[in-house]
Amino acid sequence: MWRTSIKRRRPSRLALAFALLGGCDAAAERYAGPFPAPDRPVARIVSSRWSTEEARDRVNEAMTVMDRARIQPGMTIADIGAGEGYYTVRLAQRVGPRGRVLAQDIFPEVRDKLAERVTRERLQSVSVKLGTPADPKLPDNSFDRVLMVHMYHEITQPYEFLWRMHPALKRDGLVVVVDADRPTQNHGTPPALLQCEFAAAGYERVWAEDMPSAGGYIAAFRAVRPRPDPAAIKGCRLN
Repeated sequence: MWRTSIKRRRPSRLALAFALLGGCDAAAERYAGPFPAPDRPVARIVSSRWSTEEARDRVNEAMTVMDRARIQPGMTIADIGAGEGYYTVRLAQRVGPRGRVLAQDIFPEVRDKLAERVTRERLQSVSVKLGTPADPKLPDNSFDRVLMVHMYHEITQPYEFLWRMHPALKRDGLVVVVDADRPTQNHGTPPALLQCEFAAAGYERVWAEDMPSAGGYIAAFRAVRPRPDPAAIKGCRLN
């Protein structure tokens, strides 16, 4: 599963192949730095949900992810790309009244709808925040876990996004990614590409395993190295 061949490329080399690939975000091709543009298609955001909550609960998706991520009462969690709040609600239940959940999305209308749900369900431990495509806008040294579920392949500037997220983790904090093992234009991320892009921004993979009940795999990363200079980041390329 982790054998996909990846090459690093220098930041100055733009991905000319983007113009030939259907279904990708052309904004990535136009990006001019200082971070490298992704040398791969970026999936279009087509929905604020990955599947129905009922279908996901039938396979015990959220409970399994939270168990494998070792999310415990009292923790502070960021739910990135929270959408309609499937994980937000269940994370709030898991961390309890002494924990905190920050639910983030980049669309104001999605953020507002989620805020209404949080109020309606009286989730007092949850805050809702608007981020941007290149910056989750998380406070420094705040999170035990950052969850990114079925959304990494939709990030238009992954190196800048990961770089800006880096300081938000506590010393032993983890970024936990759930995604499908398929090309990014097909709404997945090859695991080796995921590992390469995280490594370029100063993270190290701690563990990874298959997770069919969530549509693919789950992987955890720790910010073990200082953030590199943006201009020194070398992008990753699939062979």
